[in-house]
Amino acid sequence: MGFRYTGIRVRDLDRSIAFYTQVLGMQVTWRMRIRETGGAIAVLKSPRGRYRVYRQGDELDHLAFAVPDVDRFLREHRGDFRVVMKAFDEGTDRLAYVADPDGAWIELMSRRKSSKRPARGSP
Repeated sequence: MGFRYTGIRVRDLDRSIAFYTQVLGMQVTWRMRIRETGGAIAVLKSPRGRYRVYRQGDELDHLAFAVPDVDRFLREHRGDFRVVMKAFDEGTDRLAYVADPDGAWIELMSRRKSSKRPARGSP
């Protein structure tokens, strides 16, 4: 048994696909209409996604994406989303939370930049 995917209901599928592909770098693997419900689905994946063990919880809390540099990502995509929690350091990571077009929280993660300065005479 293993966690397979997360389903998110959205108000505007094209708008959400644009957000997840253009802002977060995901790729659409396929789309289809569901005859029985009249709905539509799109399957997206991250190019370098990694599998992690799913821990049981009661509901979706947020989605997490690794980015090279959280602060740079926030600057480069200013206006593409609403920041719900400004960037902060936690352990060895730099984190921030933004909202997708429907309000789902997205955690952005990168390695924290070292604040240590090299000792005098070090290369």
